Amino acid sequence: MISHTLLLALLIPIFGDGLSAQPKPVTLDAVARLSPSTSGAAIWAPAGDRFLSVDQKALMLYDCATGQRIELANLKDIEGKAKARPSNKPFGWQNRRVAESRPEWSNDGQRLLVATGGDLFVLAVGSKQWTQLTATEEAEEDGHLSPDGRMVGFRRGSDLYAMEVGNRRERRLTRNGSETVWNGKLDWVYPEELDLGRAWWWSTDSKSIAYLQFDVGAEMIHPHVDSQPIQAVLEPQRFPKAGTPNASVRLGVVAARGGKSRWMELGSTAETLIARVAWLPSSQQLAVQRLSRVQDRLELLTADVANGRVKTLLEEKDAAWVNLHDVLRFWPDGRFLWASERSGFRHLYVYSAQGQLERQLTSGDWEVNSVDGVDAHNIYFTATKESPLERHLYRVPLAGGDVVRLTKAAGTNAVSMSPTAAYYANTHSSLASPPERTLHRISGEQLAVLTPANKSVMTEYALQPVEPVQFEAGGNTFYGQVIKPVGFVAGRKYPTIVMVYGGPHAQTVRDSWAGLNWEQALAARGFVVWRMDNRGAGGRGHAWEAPLHRQFGKTELADQLTGVKYLVNQGYVDEKRVGIYGWSYGGYMTLYSLFNAPETFAAGVSGAPVTDWRHYDTIYTERYMGLPSRNEDGYKESSAVTHAAKLQGKLMIVHNFQDDNVLFQNAQHMIDALQKANKQFELMFYQQKTHGVAGAARRHLLETTTGFFERSLKP
Repeated sequence: MISHTLLLALLIPIFGDGLSAQPKPVTLDAVARLSPSTSGAAIWAPAGDRFLSVDQKALMLYDCATGQRIELANLKDIEGKAKARPSNKPFGWQNRRVAESRPEWSNDGQRLLVATGGDLFVLAVGSKQWTQLTATEEAEEDGHLSPDGRMVGFRRGSDLYAMEVGNRRERRLTRNGSETVWNGKLDWVYPEELDLGRAWWWSTDSKSIAYLQFDVGAEMIHPHVDSQPIQAVLEPQRFPKAGTPNASVRLGVVAARGGKSRWMELGSTAETLIARVAWLPSSQQLAVQRLSRVQDRLELLTADVANGRVKTLLEEKDAAWVNLHDVLRFWPDGRFLWASERSGFRHLYVYSAQGQLERQLTSGDWEVNSVDGVDAHNIYFTATKESPLERHLYRVPLAGGDVVRLTKAAGTNAVSMSPTAAYYANTHSSLASPPERTLHRISGEQLAVLTPANKSVMTEYALQPVEPVQFEAGGNTFYGQVIKPVGFVAGRKYPTIVMVYGGPHAQTVRDSWAGLNWEQALAARGFVVWRMDNRGAGGRGHAWEAPLHRQFGKTELADQLTGVKYLVNQGYVDEKRVGIYGWSYGGYMTLYSLFNAPETFAAGVSGAPVTDWRHYDTIYTERYMGLPSRNEDGYKESSAVTHAAKLQGKLMIVHNFQDDNVLFQNAQHMIDALQKANKQFELMFYQQKTHGVAGAARRHLLETTTGFFERSLKP
């Protein structure tokens, strides 16, 4: 007989690979180690036949016709030549939504403007030769080539400059920049809440620059303090809170070769916001989108750059608020493409040069998310036509006609289209499929796989299925997702964690890849993980959002309770052991839910919560809540601080001391209210100067929050 030892030795070579290939459980270490993809977005050449991407520090050029991919240059080769030095000024608190300085093509496709190390460089694409344009100790920011390629504009400090590329002759275009007057430079709140990524623009004829001038002198100052050094450092941030003054903003035009600025007659911005600016093709006019302060009225204006006079092309009004968008394309004859939610869903319209409606291009109970490209005959756009959980690329004739779907596979598609609309790069994923990036002709024909789907995580780890859920309640259709615990046994009841965001215009339930994340780690530890989108979420049309107007918390909580009831009725959730977790608005919802539904939620982790909406910024808060002076009851009832004494379950609050978005002051007010009400709770603070916790501290955060739920929801 063969001995057991010998038999095992014989079997190991046969079955060894299978044994070692068994999926591993998802751990917090695995989640913390996960790094995002480094593949850069497509930066299309003007001719639309090539695109650039930045992978790590390499500038990679892809030719659509040949499929050839080459390394054009490496930023490491020039970074050492930069002369800019770190500033001694306090931390700047630039908003994360300010447009990044990525490489920019010249209109002839022969050169690239590259910003690195605080200086500006030009790369000749053919010869791969670098030219350094600036070499100053003060950083040059927000650099852009003129359309004719002869000049480059940039900001140094709080003033704008222009330089001739050929001889590097520099001109200072503005001279009154200061600590409070910023020319061509955004404040914190405009990019955060209006998604305005830059504050100056070249005219199409390369002769002029339009720019926004921000006077931030009246904005509130929050006195952040960096306590890490032995000598603590004051790092003030201008953060306008609800009901307080915004920056005073002017729109000016200055000649690219210098001279006096001409100011557009847009009036005082005490009660308005300049939300968008664009040059018309003639270079004689600017298109300006102006919002009322509480954002229930949007005007599309034209401003004559010769005399500054403005006229109204169209106006949008809404009883709740008007959502901004970036769907505005002008044709040379003055006609323009526009999007409106006047039907309850965002759709596309064509207007005459005089602002008269010519035709509606799309309609139905679905919404257009973005316009991705325009050619002579068609508009290409991403929309929710198939399902609010999916995103697909469509085509509609400019003259009107049938809407045609171009992307085929179910799930979520993110499209980057060439300027000529000849090609597009598409990143597709679904709940069951990791992201894959492909190249297509405009017809939809696939030409190449640019980045294959990385399925290794699916074989390496025991990922639980993310199960989509749809249910009806109160005349509404709700969408959710559930992850059941590893080793799930029917008939057993499990502790459950509700993942919540809940805020207006955000959507957390989508048919898109989630992959290896904290929710999977919780499932590996025996938790049911649940999420659903309440009224107010994006992707469902404006009427779905509007119930949140003038009071936060109440509607969102009612819907979340409906979701928990549905889940409990499935029979595998222990209704006495339901927890809730959220960050930012989700952190607010965690507090509001614990305080106002203690019979449902036994424990919660509130991350970076807004605890009183009077402490959040003007543009976001006033859009939904109105001015505090005109909605005192709404602000009071929406405040988590108001309801602190109702706490019965277990609570942990997590916050960064120098959070630039939801100020730490929110946590302080919540802590004070809980202490005065003699309510016990746990705290964890981090030292980062951001809204989220990243880097090495993220592992600590994962362990802290997971440990809290295990202590609070398990026997």
